[in-house]
Amino acid sequence: MTPFIAEIVGTFLLILLGCGVNANVSLKNTYGNNSGWIVITTGWAFAVYTGVVVAGPYSGAHMNPAVTIGLAVAGEFSLFDVPSYILAQFIGAMLGAFCVWLMNKPQFDSTEDGATKRGVFCTAPSISNTFANILTEVLGTFVLVFAVLYFTDAVSTKDNTIIGLGSLGALPVAIIVWSIGLSLGGTTGYAINPARDLGPRIVHALLPIKNKGSNGWGYSWIPIVGPILGASLAAVIAMALN
Repeated sequence: MTPFIAEIVGTFLLILLGCGVNANVSLKNTYGNNSGWIVITTGWAFAVYTGVVVAGPYSGAHMNPAVTIGLAVAGEFSLFDVPSYILAQFIGAMLGAFCVWLMNKPQFDSTEDGATKRGVFCTAPSISNTFANILTEVLGTFVLVFAVLYFTDAVSTKDNTIIGLGSLGALPVAIIVWSIGLSLGGTTGYAINPARDLGPRIVHALLPIKNKGSNGWGYSWIPIVGPILGASLAAVIAMALN
């Protein structure tokens, strides 16, 4: 498997299972309806675990443009490869979101509230406050990328040496993401990943979802800018400490 394909597949699995748990908890007429925040954060942690297991040996399992950019800022990843990784991540995220809609279409049809349907795909703040919302995404992504950079070494593949979420190991990175969700995620839904938020948001905008309401474009820049700032900050501080 090439790194490009691995990033598509890993991010696809991340979003299929991550947005899948959102759908299971939020939509009407599912067995998981209203099962709560612990189920959502646990589901996303396991989604990351699954993506890392598959993509880690081939691409480092970035599955997140912020991770890719943060590693490049730190000099741990080639700038030349950044565009292809980000493209693959968005392809995987959009495919995963589409499959979540396809399998849950009857549940989407039976759910009246448009914001609930949108929430399956992308994040929104519990209280709209630009500074606080950006800060949440900065801090959450900082924790993720700092852990990747500071606590682990690169992983070796047949072709070269790469670093990413896979360099932490699947279980530790799942625990880190779970911790971020439990401790920091309640204010914005903790995107901490531009592809995870924008890719499914685009799919939400394109799909013929009954009574889907707003796409939330006014907020959509925050889960892009915040994670990139957080990842870059983590890279700068990690380099200063090493």
